[in-house]
Amino acid sequence: MTAAPSQIETACINTIRGLAMDAVQAAKSGHPGMPMGAAPMAHALWTEHLRHNPRNPKWMNRDRFVLSAGHGSMLLYALLHLTGYDLSLAEIRNFRQWGSKTPGHPENTITAGVEMATGPLGQGFATAIGMAIAERYLAATFNRDGFPVVDHHTYAIVSDGDLMEGISNEAASLAGHLGLGKVIFLYDDNRITIDGTTDIAFTEDVAGRFEALGWQVQKVDGMDPSAVSKAIHVAKAETGKPSLICCKTVIGFGSPNRANTSKAHGEPLGDDEVRLSKEALGIPLEPKFLVDDEVKEFYGQAVQRGQAAETEWSDLFARYRAEFPHEAEALLGNVNDTWKQDIPMVSEPMATRAISGKVLNAVAHSFPGLIGGSADLAGSNNSVQKEYGHFQKQTPGGKNLSFGVREHAMAAIVNGITLHGGARGYGATFLQFADYCKASLRLAALMECPSIFLFTHDSIGLGEDGPTHQPIEHLAGLRAIPNFNVVRPCDGAEVAAAWIAALESQHTPTALMLTRQAVPPLGGSIEGALKGGYVLREASTNPRVILVATGSEVSIAVEAQGRLESEGFPTRVVSLPSWFAFETQPEAYRSSVLPKGIPTASIEAGSTFGWAKYADLQVGIDHFGASAPADRLYQEFGVTVDNLVRTAKSLL
Repeated sequence: MTAAPSQIETACINTIRGLAMDAVQAAKSGHPGMPMGAAPMAHALWTEHLRHNPRNPKWMNRDRFVLSAGHGSMLLYALLHLTGYDLSLAEIRNFRQWGSKTPGHPENTITAGVEMATGPLGQGFATAIGMAIAERYLAATFNRDGFPVVDHHTYAIVSDGDLMEGISNEAASLAGHLGLGKVIFLYDDNRITIDGTTDIAFTEDVAGRFEALGWQVQKVDGMDPSAVSKAIHVAKAETGKPSLICCKTVIGFGSPNRANTSKAHGEPLGDDEVRLSKEALGIPLEPKFLVDDEVKEFYGQAVQRGQAAETEWSDLFARYRAEFPHEAEALLGNVNDTWKQDIPMVSEPMATRAISGKVLNAVAHSFPGLIGGSADLAGSNNSVQKEYGHFQKQTPGGKNLSFGVREHAMAAIVNGITLHGGARGYGATFLQFADYCKASLRLAALMECPSIFLFTHDSIGLGEDGPTHQPIEHLAGLRAIPNFNVVRPCDGAEVAAAWIAALESQHTPTALMLTRQAVPPLGGSIEGALKGGYVLREASTNPRVILVATGSEVSIAVEAQGRLESEGFPTRVVSLPSWFAFETQPEAYRSSVLPKGIPTASIEAGSTFGWAKYADLQVGIDHFGASAPADRLYQEFGVTVDNLVRTAKSLL
């Protein structure tokens, strides 16, 4: 039986509902139903449990809160405004409009207090698991007796849609295996989707599934804030399992004609229904966007609580820093600048995946916050930090994560590790399986989250596994993502540059495209590669033609240059490992590398899509691969010196 909330609780909860209705109605678009139904449980969490400081949204030891059901953004915006974050009522009034801090779905780069961009369902769920992994790792690595400097919970509100998405099941399975006891997710169990009730597609036993995955599960009346609060207390006491609190709610609560229907989900209620809903809830009809003084004062207590909590922690950290200065600096991310000197210079033929592994292990000690792993391909991806243990339930200080065959959850979890702060996440798999990661890769770029992704077996060079495992269009597709640095190095120097770019990046994710097959040392330039492209081999005199290539095909271009030069055609070779970095260089530099007016041919063992902006003619592969040894495939598909020479000559 639902306990009656107190008068102030009712006023607070109804204020959230009123703001959501008014903002969606003013914007003539949005999702009013979820905030109206989830307001009681969000109120309970934010007023009784969430440790945060509205005056410092980036306080290191804050609890993390993720609204995985990002379509219900007005729930979060209302709470941020009411609890004292830098989000004015004017911004609420400007919901979903150009230049506002209240976009249709929450975005961490726009709104103070938003931990990550949510909206693609399941992403918040999985990314929050990454945040919890970071918290556990950092606590195990840096806390000392009497100094719990890393000690907080990760909360999320998740929806039916989140739990239908496969990524959430991948992440939930791993979280259960790892026993992430500081994960507490509130499930907005309103049984409604866009197309109707969940009965049309989602009739599984959610509680039973999560129990089987190793979670603590509770079921409560989500419309009763006291019941939700009690359940959160129980969840906090369970330190060995992540917790799912199934909160039975009513979407669009208070709306006489829309509550508990799909019509409440993704469209304004309409002026008449807003009026009827406010009358039913006891919310004054005027003014719109009402926040009365009593509600403002009640929610405003979050500022004092948050400042007091941070002050207490800051005093603790000051004492910690005095006693453990090295650990404190490492936790703050203050890295010794000499780490680049540790990068090995490889002078023999070697696969770039193997070179990458050498670089990773050479710099691992300089980056105690660098943690990650592979989706069950660690040996193939060379992604293990060999001097460090594995992150498991009993060994949370290990730097190596075993993600299992869960590529999509891996990419989102890596983002969560990086977004948490104090840690930098990386994940590895074959390039072909970047498709399974794609939504999380795109979101990393959107969130300006500098995660690191290692994609090995980057072409038909992987050979006999055949076309299902041979990436063709993947480089082109990933290069098309804004703010996403795809780096395909040709030798050891360029691999070093790729890792330097990745580790120094502050706002851009980096993806390293690495070979299975050995490549020769070509005398590549770290400095040039950091610029994205450079002249690797200059022509004997003014070049008549330019050959431009990436990765394993740069050596083909170098050999072709020798042939062309011997036949009297001065030829320049340009290595272009990162289109992203190259396009950030001044136009004068780019023109010096690839001057207009000189015929240019490109070669890359993948789709030629996009190469037209750099090359007049392209040698590549615009069809699927085949099963055969790599050398035979290169020959059959024309990714050869002979074909490149013919192509270059045709331009003259």
